[in-house]
Amino acid sequence: MSSVADEVRGELRLHASEEKATLLGRFFKTGPGDYGEGDVFIGVKVPETRRIAKRYFKAIRQGGVRALLASRIHEERLAALIMMVLQFEKGSPEGKEDIYRLYLASTRRINNWDLVDISAGQIVGGYLFDRDREILYRLASSDNLWERRIAVIATFYFIRKGQYGDTLGISEKLLGDREDLIHKATGWMLRETGKRDKGTLVKFIKKNYKQMPRTMLRYAIELFPEKERQMYLRGRFGPKGS
Repeated sequence: MSSVADEVRGELRLHASEEKATLLGRFFKTGPGDYGEGDVFIGVKVPETRRIAKRYFKAIRQGGVRALLASRIHEERLAALIMMVLQFEKGSPEGKEDIYRLYLASTRRINNWDLVDISAGQIVGGYLFDRDREILYRLASSDNLWERRIAVIATFYFIRKGQYGDTLGISEKLLGDREDLIHKATGWMLRETGKRDKGTLVKFIKKNYKQMPRTMLRYAIELFPEKERQMYLRGRFGPKGS
């Protein structure tokens, strides 16, 4: 009898497309030297992957999730993470802890921006909301690009709860990061902070303007009125540029 993980694999393959796989490989930069080098796509659309994950998340056990997370196929890892998020949302305190620990043990398999973005806030942020968050600062100092992205995206959960301190603290740690994917993620979280508390974002920009990568700044102020955006892009924060 096949395992639940095997059934998930079979369902994904039924919706695979070589043409879509080629496009996804280009979009997620899987070529030599790119951030997604070596990742393998079979060409399943995200809504189909979500549908399959929703069908099986109640039946699959942690061993099956581990097996899918270990897969070289991107869509299988994506399905595993969606199922983990669904299980986390429905889980007991003990179940949530198991999922969180599996997530942190699997960060090298959560190795593209979509995989991080679909899961880090819900699982890592959700688990740490009423706990010590020092692990996020350690992840933000990691040599692993994806762990650094997990660190900042995890704070999205806190932002939604009206807490911005860890987003700002981790953003400061990432000001000198060399990776554009980190600049974008950090700028995104700063923008989300600004949507809820513009004064907090403006204060952060004024303090860190000289160190902020241009991409991070552009993402952070994306929702500002055009005239105001241009003012911040030029570093003019007041009548005398203060």
